[in-house]
Amino acid sequence: MKRTPLFDKHVSLGAKMVPFAGFEMPVQYTGITQEHFAVREKVGVFDVSHMGQFFVEGPKAKDLLQYVGTNNVDTLENGKAQYTCLPNGNGGIVDDLIVYKMADEKYFVVVNASNIDKDWAHISKYNEQFGAKLTNASDEMSLLAIQGPKATETLQKLTDVNLSEIAYYHFTVGTVAGVPDVIISNTGYTGSGGFEIYFNNEDAVKLWDAIIEAGEEFGILPCGLAARDTLRLEKGFCLYGNDIDDTTSPLEAGLGWITKFDKDFVDKERFAKQKEEGVTRKLVGFEMQERAIPRHGYLVVDAEGNEIGKVTSGTMSPMKGIGIGLAYVATAHNKVGSDIYIQIRNKNVPAKVVKTPFV
Repeated sequence: MKRTPLFDKHVSLGAKMVPFAGFEMPVQYTGITQEHFAVREKVGVFDVSHMGQFFVEGPKAKDLLQYVGTNNVDTLENGKAQYTCLPNGNGGIVDDLIVYKMADEKYFVVVNASNIDKDWAHISKYNEQFGAKLTNASDEMSLLAIQGPKATETLQKLTDVNLSEIAYYHFTVGTVAGVPDVIISNTGYTGSGGFEIYFNNEDAVKLWDAIIEAGEEFGILPCGLAARDTLRLEKGFCLYGNDIDDTTSPLEAGLGWITKFDKDFVDKERFAKQKEEGVTRKLVGFEMQERAIPRHGYLVVDAEGNEIGKVTSGTMSPMKGIGIGLAYVATAHNKVGSDIYIQIRNKNVPAKVVKTPFV
């Protein structure tokens, strides 16, 4: 198992460590609900250094990214980031990722930890026809996510960069807590605002300590992967491996907004046909109508008990106090307000399709 540079720090803070994507990662510290509310109401910090980072450079860098991803890289200016996904050539998704435009011929790509090797192989395969310079910096870089309504005030204490001038999905490079060349990005997967910062491994402990100290007056808490999951699910954000994978298309997953047909890309014709003809299932949000917690893999049925889909993510929402989830359901049942049933221990528990985000 790999360890991030902050492993010893997590252990000293009493974190419960679990295996995740080949790493020993903190799943929780004080408790999921407490960490969840810290991010929604104050500020929390996550060590997400297990994520992968690639650099794509050279005259053909843009052409490569344009072809392997669904979103339109042409719309990126220097200092702007973009959410996209990699089609696998068979109508599924290799991974979802963020592309940062660092300079005219330099891009920074952030991928999911569990998919680093798969993504690298996939992009490298297509790069044979483009010839961009690829660098896998995943083992050299760390990533901290400072999230919540007090995240900006916390981080602002540590940098001369005016954070209020960095718009959502934009970034800059600056000095944080005396550490130069930090990528400071107005992104995150909690839906509560904040920043993600990327830097070299050797600076991880220094930056972690500085952030904890800066956020002390706001009640900052270190947060684990469990709270990250409940936070993203309350906002209806997809998690690779649960809600999207090699068998799901972006159009089924509600990611049509990052699938741009004004350029050529892998699986373009297949997705265009799907768009024209419609898909047979769609990813929807649902709320339980009785006290119950839906889980990944539970079957979704109609009033007669016929199988119409499957739960991909589910939890008890800390903010709403009810069971919420995402599921692929047959299109006849995907409209907001539709009554569906989740099979939990051989009982069909009523649920209702709702618009996301849940909170």
